Amino acid sequence: MRLLDIGCGTNKTPGAIGMDKIPLPGVDIIHDLNAFPYPFADSSFDEIYATHVIEHLDSIVRAMEEIHRLAKPNAKVVIVTPHYSDCSSWNDPTHKWHLSTYSFRYFREGYRESYYSKARFETELIHIDMARLWRALGFEGLINSSLRHQALRFVSKFWECYLSLIVRAGAMTFVLRAVK
Repeated sequence: MRLLDIGCGTNKTPGAIGMDKIPLPGVDIIHDLNAFPYPFADSSFDEIYATHVIEHLDSIVRAMEEIHRLAKPNAKVVIVTPHYSDCSSWNDPTHKWHLSTYSFRYFREGYRESYYSKARFETELIHIDMARLWRALGFEGLINSSLRHQALRFVSKFWECYLSLIVRAGAMTFVLRAVK
């Protein structure tokens, strides 16, 4: 099984080929992540990881198209990024994008605005991490349950639209599958 870790920095996923712009320990391929195509053949990877990198790139759409090109059919794609309500989303001057739980629906077949790209992914999981206080009060479990069950999706939508600047999130993890 071939794994790729895009923007791995010093925390490369075990067993993965690590690709980053900066030549750090553990980086296998030095490549500007805003320069396409990446130096791999089409449909090369079973799993692709992008941990705290997509918010730094010039174009999320172009990056997702490149991830789709590199992914084998049904490949697992794991993206971790700060939620827009997380202070770290705004504190880092290299962050170009501030994302929500809805940000990757544009790559879902049948979504009303999926015309921005031909890259298609199915969402397997969205998980939100919250601070200990919100976790202890049950907000993290409630929000994550509502993200997993369509009938409860109104709970996470209400939180994201009206409460997220009070009940702040941390990192979001998206587990996607490449549709080819």
